[in-house]
Amino acid sequence: MNAPLHREMPESALDSNRVLSDVTQAWDTSILSELKKYIEIPAKSPMFDADWAAHGHIDTVLRNAADWVQAQKVESLKLEVIRLPGRTPVLFFEVDATRAAGEGSAQTVLMYGHLDKQPEFNGWRSDLGPWTPVYEDGKLYGRGGADDGYAVYASIAAIQALKNQKTPHPRIVGLIETCEESGSYDLLPYVDALRARLGDVGLVICLDSGAGNYDQLWLTTSLRGMASGTLKVEILTEGIHSGDASGLVPSSFRIMRMVLDRLEDSQTGRLLPASFHCEVPADRLAQAKATAAILGDELYKRFPWAHYDCGGSTTFALPTTTDPVQALLNRTWVPTLSVTGAEGFPSLKDAGNVLRPYTAFKLSLRLPPLVDAAQAVAEMKALLEDNAPYQARVTFEAGGAATGWNAPVATSWFEQALNASSLAHFGAPVGYIGQGGTIPLMNMLSQGFPKAQMMVCGVLGPKSNAHGPNEFLHVPYARRLTAAVAEVMARMP
Repeated sequence: MNAPLHREMPESALDSNRVLSDVTQAWDTSILSELKKYIEIPAKSPMFDADWAAHGHIDTVLRNAADWVQAQKVESLKLEVIRLPGRTPVLFFEVDATRAAGEGSAQTVLMYGHLDKQPEFNGWRSDLGPWTPVYEDGKLYGRGGADDGYAVYASIAAIQALKNQKTPHPRIVGLIETCEESGSYDLLPYVDALRARLGDVGLVICLDSGAGNYDQLWLTTSLRGMASGTLKVEILTEGIHSGDASGLVPSSFRIMRMVLDRLEDSQTGRLLPASFHCEVPADRLAQAKATAAILGDELYKRFPWAHYDCGGSTTFALPTTTDPVQALLNRTWVPTLSVTGAEGFPSLKDAGNVLRPYTAFKLSLRLPPLVDAAQAVAEMKALLEDNAPYQARVTFEAGGAATGWNAPVATSWFEQALNASSLAHFGAPVGYIGQGGTIPLMNMLSQGFPKAQMMVCGVLGPKSNAHGPNEFLHVPYARRLTAAVAEVMARMP
C-alpha cells in the first residue's frame, strides 16, 4: 500500500541544547581549523582555471575533506571519491537509516555542497586576502569558506549530532561537487551515474544559499536563472590615432552602448524584451511582504555603498529603490543586466590618444526563476547581433545558461520542522526569502525528485560578500544552522 501523501511531523527525540553543544564543539575543535586550510588553497572552478587538473588544487581540497570525514568515524558512513572520465571529481557518502521499516526509512535525505571557488577579485582589505584565512570577531575571512566549503563539514557534524543521541534518522547521502561555480555542468552525469544509489530522495538539504539576517533560520524559496556571454564590437583591425580618425570612425564603445540599448533601458535598468519577465506567484509575493517587514531598510543598507563628503556631511550612493518589498522583488524576480568584465581597454596609465579597434564586455543577465535560460540566450544573441550599427562586426558568444528555480509547495511536516528548528536554535521563527544567485543543481533535483522537499539555506548573510572582496563565514550563525539541519532531519517523517 502506498504511504499517505500528508504525514504528520514526528516529535523530535533530540535534546536541542545538546545538539547545539555538540556541533559547537565540532566547529570549534575541528571544522574551523579545516576551513582555514581550505581557504589557503586556490581551488578555483574550471571556468577560472583551465588547467585545474594539472594544478591539483581541486583534488587537494576534495582529498582533505574526504580525510576529515573518514576521521570522524560516523557510524555506518561509507565514503568515496568518484571520478568520471574528463570531469571534475565528486565526494559521495552514504549513511544507513536507523529507523525501522514503516517509519520512513525508505526515503533518503540528500545533502549537497561544493568545494570549488570563485577567483580572487580585487579590493580586499589590506590585512586580508582570498587565500589568507583570518578569524576575527566570529567571522572567518577568505575565499570559499562560506560559498560553500563549510557544507560538507557542517553536514557531517549534523549527522554526528544525531548519532551522539542515538536519534532514529532516515537514510542520508551526500554529494559534494567541484564545478558549481562553473555552472555545475559536470553534475548531471554524476546524478545519472549515482541515481540508483541516491534512492528515493524525500528531502534535499542544500547549504549553498543565503540568509536575510543572522537571527533566524532562512529558507530559500526561489533562485534566479542566469544567461551569460561575451559581447564584442569590432570596427577596425588595429588602433588609429584618435585625432586622425575620430568623428569619421565611430567609437566601438558608442556602438556597444547602442547595441546594449536594445536590451536594457539605461535610465531605469529595466530589461526591454517582455519574454525576460514573468509574473510573481502570489505565494512568493506574500512571503516577500512578510520578509520585508522583518528586514526593512537593511535590505539595501547592507551593501558597501560608495560615499563622499559633501559640505560637511556624508553622501551615499543610492539603490534603485528604497521600498523593502520592491527591493526584495528586484533581486529575485526582476531580470537584471550586469557587465562583469571588459576587454580592449588599455590601463589608464597606458591609454594614449588612440581610437581602439574593438570593445568587448562580459554580460551577466540574471533571470526570474520561471524564465527559460537557453531561450533567453538565443534571444539575446539575435537581438544584439542583428542589423549592427555602421555594419560593425558585432558578436555575442554565449558563456553559459542556467534556468532558475521556484521551490515546490512545502508540506505541513516540513514547514513545522523548519519553524521548530529555527525556534529551538535561534529563538525566532523561520524566514522565507528568494535569492538572486543561481544554483543549477536545484532544477536538476526538482526534476529528478519532484516529490522531495527542498531545504535550501546557507550562511551568506549581510555583508558576507560571496565572490567579492572580504568574503566571510559567520561562524556563530553556521553553528546554529548546523544544529537546525540536524533537527529537521530528526523530524522528517
